[in-house]
Amino acid sequence: MTTRITVAADNVRIGDIIYNGLVGTGKHPTYAWEAITQVNSVDGLIQLITGRLDGPHGEFWFEPDESVVVVRHPPAEPKPAIAKPHNKRAHGH
Repeated sequence: MTTRITVAADNVRIGDIIYNGLVGTGKHPTYAWEAITQVNSVDGLIQLITGRLDGPHGEFWFEPDESVVVVRHPPAEPKPAIAKPHNKRAHGH
């Protein structure tokens, strides 16, 4: 389950998903949500990059305390430890 939240730009994380407008000009355009792949602090501003730097990518600039709406996946829950039996038996040799 994902959650749409509003955070300050300096609290955006890699892997958060940011809205990048509508895609397509057809009768039914789709919404473009893109994963953030890099977060930089440049000259007092927060730069959010979606996609790869060596190819087409999106770039967003915010003030550090500016509100940003992102979709964030909850952290993965740790797997429960499997109890191992304490009584190991020899194989009758």
